[in-house]
Amino acid sequence: MNAVVVAVLVMLILSLVRVNVVLALIIGGLVGGVTGGLTLNETIEVFSGGLGGSAEVALSYALLGGFAIALSKTGLPNLLVEGVLGIVHKNGDSTRKKYSKALIVVAILAMACLSQNLIPIHIAFIPILIPSLLKLMNELKIDRRLIASVLTFGLTAPYILLPVGFGKIFQDIIATNMADSGMVVNSSDIPIAMLIPTAGLVAGLLFAIFVSYRKDRGYETKEMEALEQGTRSKRGIVFALISIVGALVVQLLLDSMIFGALAGILILYVSGSIKWKEADELLTEGMKMMAFIGFVMLSAFGFAEVLKETGHVDSLVQQAARLIGGSQSLAALLMLVVGLLVTMGIGSSFSTIPIIATIFVPLAMELGFSPIATIALVGTAAALGDAGSPASDSTLGPTAGLNVDGGHNHIWDTCVPTFLHYNIPLIIFGWIAAMVL
Repeated sequence: MNAVVVAVLVMLILSLVRVNVVLALIIGGLVGGVTGGLTLNETIEVFSGGLGGSAEVALSYALLGGFAIALSKTGLPNLLVEGVLGIVHKNGDSTRKKYSKALIVVAILAMACLSQNLIPIHIAFIPILIPSLLKLMNELKIDRRLIASVLTFGLTAPYILLPVGFGKIFQDIIATNMADSGMVVNSSDIPIAMLIPTAGLVAGLLFAIFVSYRKDRGYETKEMEALEQGTRSKRGIVFALISIVGALVVQLLLDSMIFGALAGILILYVSGSIKWKEADELLTEGMKMMAFIGFVMLSAFGFAEVLKETGHVDSLVQQAARLIGGSQSLAALLMLVVGLLVTMGIGSSFSTIPIIATIFVPLAMELGFSPIATIALVGTAAALGDAGSPASDSTLGPTAGLNVDGGHNHIWDTCVPTFLHYNIPLIIFGWIAAMVL
């Protein structure tokens, strides 16, 4: 039995039966390592060795959580939603509520999309904006599964398609690794190749909005002490805005979320927008809010390291190749399914491209796929790791914002909806792209 298949299935099954994702990743990694021929001690050693690779990510999210809580104390997030609250409370008729729902969905979608390209802050905006909107969303009875789907779409579709911001990084990685694997491609062809797979994401988003989650869903509104509005002043709001700009500038200049978040926090404290005596408590609360992401990312890196060490990723592809028998249509489908298994476990499209390209490119060349079709296969297979994976920051980010009050489950309210609405269309539309390009 292939260790990758076993490890991913164990991890997913445990997650679906509500075993904590961190435990599911650890147990899945151990089972996968032993299945792949490693001893238990070797598996533990490899898993532990892989944890160090995510230390920077975990610290980044912890500081972003502290920055989010500090911003909430200035009253800025509350100010952003008061206008919409005024519209809803002024006249509670159903038509106005529909407009308010649409406004919230469109605003969150726009922010998520911009976070990948124009303002490349990735998930940093989620713990700042989403918790402050929860009370309003509860009043409007917006299904949080819809918001999770909207956020995940905005965190994935733009970088897959557009060669700007994170999209440029993603597409550069594709071009570089395909060239290293023997197929030189034109970077300008990558957006064209990814257009059809992205259309699958759009179809999934529209289905989520207008079919799956269009009905009202009630939630219990709970008071969240960490997110209570602070004493608001014009000066505090001004410095809150300055801190956001400062955090973004530092992040872009130093290419570090850690120092970006640190810069934002320091601006708020030095300006007096946040009291020094509250600093320790605020940072602790913020780190608690984002701790879940940090621990999952730590476990995911260890899990991925075990899968790589077994060498069963290569054997998985070889087994699939033996089933193909020269059929391009079957080859495209099996390559995408293999990509799904690999990336669901690792949870990062950027990290899995080198693994997938090394294996898929020679196979695609042997079967006669065109360069642009091969791009579609590699890009789509990598993207499958973002939507639906319990270990992806594109699902962990939405959960961190939507579950601040304990009303949103990571697996059933984020991962399952995003898997159904995005991974299934990605496989279908990715297969179509490979066949027609």
